[in-house]
Amino acid sequence: MAENWASGYPEGVPCWLDAQLPDVEAGKRFYGGLFGWTFEDTEGAEGRAVWALLGGASVARLARKRDGRMPTVWTVYFAAPDVRDLARRIVAAGGQIVNAPVPVRDLGTAALAADPTGAVFGLWQAASHRGFGVRHAPGSFAWAQLYTSDIDAANAFYGHLFADALFGAGADPDFGRAPVTEVFAAGMPSQFVVHFRTGDVTAAVGAVRQLGGRVQAPPFETSYGKVAVVTDNQGASFALLER
Repeated sequence: MAENWASGYPEGVPCWLDAQLPDVEAGKRFYGGLFGWTFEDTEGAEGRAVWALLGGASVARLARKRDGRMPTVWTVYFAAPDVRDLARRIVAAGGQIVNAPVPVRDLGTAALAADPTGAVFGLWQAASHRGFGVRHAPGSFAWAQLYTSDIDAANAFYGHLFADALFGAGADPDFGRAPVTEVFAAGMPSQFVVHFRTGDVTAAVGAVRQLGGRVQAPPFETSYGKVAVVTDNQGASFALLER
């Protein structure tokens, strides 16, 4: 489904993804093989990074980790038409700003935040780059699930912060919350798991294994579709969603 908001996605809507990887070329092989993505270099990017494209539309960014101590992760970015104002509200609601808002060339302004349970997420104020060129189609973003150590605290935080996106008139959220123990071992930190849509989750899980990834949670039913949680060939977790 292609979307084209002139000034970006509404506040609180998942609007972009990036992956911090040790080896971008290995990431291209894995995700190109799994989703049919093609890639192009990002001009002027710090370090090695590429846009991931699906049918010519942008779906994500793969970047090389600048510090080996950083986790190998997918990060979901929520739209922030005024990122500095949203950052202030996050702190007031009990969250933290991990990386303060910083301009990214002429593309927009990015920040990283953490909720009161420690889950990290991004904020994106669009300029020339509005976010996803396509989403909800096979091979593109479909859902963001927060697996949290404190479901009540998470629901209160996001329900207040992103009330319009979650509960407003006409809202059709791509964002859910669940206890961390639904997928991960007790004691695991709270974390977002990015979901990519697939037409056949069982076949996609087989492809993940063939491409060098592994399965963390085999296919299971949820209220929003059939899901499997996997890792890529470098250890970044994500999910496959059939709906």
